[in-house]
Amino acid sequence: MKLGTQAKRILLSIATLVIGLGITPAFAQEAPLRLVATVFPAYDFARQIAGSEAEVTLLLPPGGDIHSYEPTPQDIIAIQNADLFIYTGGESDAWIERILASMGDQAPQCLAMMNCVSTLAEEQSISMEAELHEHDDKEETPELDEHVWTSPRNAIQIVNGIKDELIALRPGDEAVFSQNAQTYTQQLTELDAAFTQAVENGVRKTIVFGDRFPFRYFAAAYGLTYDAAFPGCSEDSEPSAKTVISLVQFIREEKIPVIFYIEFSSRKTADILSEETGAKELLFHSCHTVSAEEMANGATYLSLMTNNLEALKEALS
Repeated sequence: MKLGTQAKRILLSIATLVIGLGITPAFAQEAPLRLVATVFPAYDFARQIAGSEAEVTLLLPPGGDIHSYEPTPQDIIAIQNADLFIYTGGESDAWIERILASMGDQAPQCLAMMNCVSTLAEEQSISMEAELHEHDDKEETPELDEHVWTSPRNAIQIVNGIKDELIALRPGDEAVFSQNAQTYTQQLTELDAAFTQAVENGVRKTIVFGDRFPFRYFAAAYGLTYDAAFPGCSEDSEPSAKTVISLVQFIREEKIPVIFYIEFSSRKTADILSEETGAKELLFHSCHTVSAEEMANGATYLSLMTNNLEALKEALS
């Protein structure tokens, strides 16, 4: 039934009066929460839990690398206007701490994913050690690995951390956030069980990356050993000859059937290793960032990790 002009005026007058008195009219709806995330996993976790109760913004553009990311003025404004800002919390996020400090009392509520889990330091694999021995002057104290989400078990803890922050922001929607988190963590638990089974059924427990290795937490969760060209946060793009020789020897000795590379990789090292050993090249997605095409096709943490599951089965066969 359509309202007449007079009825509309009466409703408008009532709304104006109660708002002026500090009363929220029953027919008024709360504005969606504004959530801002730096990287894709935080963005995806937030939208899974908040659902229609929030507008979630991803700062890192498709294909971007947080290690070289520089925020725009618009990004800084988005952070300041957020109800909740979610970021990783490692060395790559040093710029965030400076920006938040500059905001003072105007800084938003924040959650660092690394504060939700037990962290691990980056470590050197056998072939990475070959690189270090060639450049002894480069040896430094290992940084904490920032890629905490690569383990589904960590993802569950991060999801629960986001849920708690959302409930604190909007207690009236606790039931919605709790139900969404419960449903999502059940899916993550099933994913974790599938990875556990894949490792248990494998004929080997070793994986090789002809690339960076941002899977320290993943390997630790499932008892996997690994060799790789670089640590997860390395700025290097080409390994030394000693590293390549070490990787080739390792692949041959261990009869490794698959060499992994990560998203947006040049695949140069993986190509060399494949040519030298005959091992197959496969993508193992860190979920750190996605392409515009992946975003348009509805990529999620679960879909990317499910693809990883199938790749892992082949690598361990």
